[in-house]
Amino acid sequence: MFREAKNMVERSDIRVVRCGGSKINFRPPIISNDSRFVLCVSGDSVKVYSTRTEEWLHSLQGHTKQVTGIAFNPANHLQVYSCSADGTVKLWDFIDGILIKTFIIGSPLFALYVSKEHEGVIFLHLSKGTHHKNECFQLVSTHLPKSADQEVEAKELSVVSSHISPNPSCTAFGRGGEYIAFARKLQLDVYFFRKQKTYSFYLKATDKKGAKNAFTCIACNPTDDCIATGHEDGKIRLWRNFNHKKEYTYSTLHWHHNAVNTLCFTPEGTNLLSGGIESVLVQWQCGAGSKKDVLPRLGGSILHVSASPDGQLFCVSHSDNKITVIEDGFKVSGLIQGLVTGDTVLTDLMIDPRSKALVLNGKPGHLQFYSLLRDKHLYNLDIVQQEYIYEAGLDQFEVVKAVFDVKGSWLATVEERGRESSDLEFFLKLWAFDETTQSFVLNTSISAAHTDRIISMCFSSSEETTMLVTTAEDSQFKAWCQGADADTQQDQNFWSCDFVGSYHNLKPTNCTFSADSSLLAVSFQEVVTVWSPDTWELLTTLCQPPGQIRDLCFGRLSCSKYLLGTTTKNLLCCWNLLTCALEWSTSLEVSKLQADPLSENVAAFSYQSKHTDLFVFKPSEPLPLFTHEKVCSEKVHRAIFVPREELLNGCDERCQWLNGSQLYFLTQNMDLMTFSMATEEDRMLSSSKRLVIDDSIAVTPFYLLLGKHRQQQQKLNTPSHPAADKPQQKQSSVSIKQLLHTPAHVLPAASVLCSMFVNSLLISNTGVREEMESSEQEMDSEKEEEDSEGEMETRDSQQDLRAQGSVDEVTPKLSKAQERELKRVRKTDFSWMTGLIVSKP
Repeated sequence: MFREAKNMVERSDIRVVRCGGSKINFRPPIISNDSRFVLCVSGDSVKVYSTRTEEWLHSLQGHTKQVTGIAFNPANHLQVYSCSADGTVKLWDFIDGILIKTFIIGSPLFALYVSKEHEGVIFLHLSKGTHHKNECFQLVSTHLPKSADQEVEAKELSVVSSHISPNPSCTAFGRGGEYIAFARKLQLDVYFFRKQKTYSFYLKATDKKGAKNAFTCIACNPTDDCIATGHEDGKIRLWRNFNHKKEYTYSTLHWHHNAVNTLCFTPEGTNLLSGGIESVLVQWQCGAGSKKDVLPRLGGSILHVSASPDGQLFCVSHSDNKITVIEDGFKVSGLIQGLVTGDTVLTDLMIDPRSKALVLNGKPGHLQFYSLLRDKHLYNLDIVQQEYIYEAGLDQFEVVKAVFDVKGSWLATVEERGRESSDLEFFLKLWAFDETTQSFVLNTSISAAHTDRIISMCFSSSEETTMLVTTAEDSQFKAWCQGADADTQQDQNFWSCDFVGSYHNLKPTNCTFSADSSLLAVSFQEVVTVWSPDTWELLTTLCQPPGQIRDLCFGRLSCSKYLLGTTTKNLLCCWNLLTCALEWSTSLEVSKLQADPLSENVAAFSYQSKHTDLFVFKPSEPLPLFTHEKVCSEKVHRAIFVPREELLNGCDERCQWLNGSQLYFLTQNMDLMTFSMATEEDRMLSSSKRLVIDDSIAVTPFYLLLGKHRQQQQKLNTPSHPAADKPQQKQSSVSIKQLLHTPAHVLPAASVLCSMFVNSLLISNTGVREEMESSEQEMDSEKEEEDSEGEMETRDSQQDLRAQGSVDEVTPKLSKAQERELKRVRKTDFSWMTGLIVSKP
């Protein structure tokens, strides 16, 4: 029914956009020459962060697929290259976020390398195989053509090596580009550009102790002929004399107990950095044997290590989508945390009613709170409260379920250990929000909430009473309420079991409350039971064979009399609770069913033919209001409607379902996506155009607040236009809210917000030099005039004085220096003072 009607409602001007959550640990980050900025790959863009504040500054957007490599332009340290799977290389001005040029290669690119020795040449990592199982990679070089065009084709490729590792960490340049080293499986190749000769070295599969010798990463000393290689057994080998195939030597360093993931030399070549799954950064002193320093407990396992060109900073990428900024003194100076998604997300997507933050699994044993507006990680909440040990195969507690109540005062979590074994351990915890500390504090911990693992849970929807319902594989559902502690006889608001329910010994699969909490629906395999939470009376049962019930969802507002459910047999069913009969059903493979809390709309993500489609509908109507084909190529299991701070108006009728809430979903590749309307983007663009800015003055938030639009408001505020100032206040309200309602601890420095004001108080060196030069020229010309006309001016002034006599007072004449000072003052911009004067009542 839904798929037959998909042509009735086109997707109009709504499109799917990535709003965050992309991995920032996909490739090694790079640090600017002055150590002020760190750039990292993030999905189909490159993000620029400040190393001082850890704030995201802006993104370099232009690629259409995953960005696979970034590198600074050796000829200009303010420019950066980026390559992508879309087959293009782009050159950016990363300070201003401007795209300079696009080079079209034509093949998917997997990594990018540059060298000072090879100016105007870039080296690319691309695939030459057609089958994924037998895919092999090659390293090619290409000369970047010089052209004035924005897009240039660069398809003339020269093969440097036809068999390299698919891991970009196994390729590195040495001595500024004199040679390049490749490591693949048990083979190390070194190619010398001047000799145009390759030397190959081999290792045995295992040594006498049974260690694994396969290469995992490689790094070249920038000042010495030394190559460092990491191996699966945790060893590091330092290769020397590799320019003579028969006389090569290597020494061994060993600290890591598992594979070495990354290696990096410092710019001076005096130290070597290494990291692995242990989450410990090791710094080896070159030439000092096994002497080393360690920096432990950095978080997730270390994937990449980078050093700044001046050697003042190091950046470490972790498996929990985090970048740690480390100072030269081997101390952590900052953290750049992305959305932590890991391999899988066990909890549903949730919205904290208080902070409006997205909440889901974070680093192991934690819940993360993530700002959707700023695409920024806010903080972690430690649920397990145990130190996590980063070791493969070790079974540890993980947060698998979480849910908030309506007001955000309570949080319920479930943590498990031993899911794959028979020794299952789990805890049900209730967390209360503490107004003093502004965080959640553990209130109740229940170790035996059920006899088997908990499948689902939900809070009641009413703000008056708070109740938690859990369902488990022990064929029971339980209702939990707050009550007095029986041991202490004091009202501590601890939680206890209030009711235990079951239905014919069937295993429950899901539970949900109605919008007013007057009904509770619990599904038991193919049967849906409806209960009264007040009396715990079984009101009715609903069934629609075949297939077990997977998702349950009550209708809202005018559709509150309907109950929706999806089955494992690809059916979407709608029951009428007044008649206790099936209202309608359709054949649809629904992977996620999500209701909008502010309207009657329900979103259904359906996976078919290797892509996911979106259907938005009302339970009262069996036809969709909106459809969007091919939202993504993976199944969608996590989605949520997020209420907007301001309702959208004037939208097309087919887009009105996005007026009150915005729909977010998480793909299997852990990309956070949302739906954007062109009208919304136009509205944001038009609001920015309302502020008329002088091109000669720097645009800053301070100027937007107290700039020329205040002068326009003053002009409009005349007797003939008594109400003209009201629309102008509305136009500037966006800038005022952004500046005044943003928390102080996340605002940039005052020098950034008020740069125009601060700069007006400073004397520019350039301006001083120009004034001095101009003043010297004026003084020279003045001397000539004074020499030739000095006597004449003196006589004229004496005659004027005699003529005036006692009738008029003598007018003081300004000196040349005073006139120059007056001209300089007249050129100074005092528009910011005008705004302040106008704003006074």
